[in-house]
Amino acid sequence: MGLSFLTEQISTAVGHLNYNFLSELRIRRGQPVIVEYCGEYKYLGAAGIVNTSAAAVIAGDVTEILNRAMSGCVYNYTEQMKYGFITVEHGVRIGIAGEYVTESGGVKTIKSITSLNIRIPHDVKGCAKFLFNSLYRERPYSTLIFSKPGLGKTTMLRDIARTFGAGKSVNVLVFDERGEIAAMDGYGDGFDLGNVDIVRSYNKLSAIGGAIRAMKPQIIITDELYGAEDIKAAEYAADCGICIIASSHITDKQILSKMPFEYFVKLNKIGGKAEIYDKNFSAYCDSSAYNVAGNTIDFG
Repeated sequence: MGLSFLTEQISTAVGHLNYNFLSELRIRRGQPVIVEYCGEYKYLGAAGIVNTSAAAVIAGDVTEILNRAMSGCVYNYTEQMKYGFITVEHGVRIGIAGEYVTESGGVKTIKSITSLNIRIPHDVKGCAKFLFNSLYRERPYSTLIFSKPGLGKTTMLRDIARTFGAGKSVNVLVFDERGEIAAMDGYGDGFDLGNVDIVRSYNKLSAIGGAIRAMKPQIIITDELYGAEDIKAAEYAADCGICIIASSHITDKQILSKMPFEYFVKLNKIGGKAEIYDKNFSAYCDSSAYNVAGNTIDFG
């Protein structure tokens, strides 16, 4: 399940839930534990979901949970913590709130930790099928999937990577900056994405350039384009003639339209209708209109 680092009390309570519907745990020191369950925030009680905070499990020292997640090896996660999160076993990402210690304009580390946001990845096979039937029937197109946080962008990228990885004629590189798409741990265990190459780094701009020269990808799949350097990395890949499929939290269409993508996919809610736009942000179709026939993924 990938949550072995939780305290016994919280772990027992979570054990009463259906893991497939559990997306997030919010653990704040001395406060009731809250979970995102079936797309809604609810209190976690000793035997599952409860209606009031009075019946909820109360979190203790969140530092204990974080130390257990890192197996006591804080040094191994120093670079990640600069970004306010760590990714641990099975691609579970833990956001960290506390006192951010800065140096030279950037975050050096986090201390006096007060709360954790534990985000749980899911493997939903077939969730990107509408893209293959509406967009990728003849060839892959550079595509940006965008939405507010927590609506399934990474889950969709995972399914896209696996579907392309099931073919034999397209070289696919997954640039997994946060270790979430493939959910790889230190032993190489994670989601099976098929015949793809996986690169991890904390700097897209420099690492993607090296990966292009080393691995000669035809498709790059990466998560969370945000700052200017991330966008430059996407532009560099596009200038090299590579199809790039990515995600972003940015929802401003004026900003998005300046990025090097042929299509844009907007997610509105988990399991809900997705909207597809062309590069001019004219409506192309939505996921309720796609043909459910078999995917065409072998472009040889």
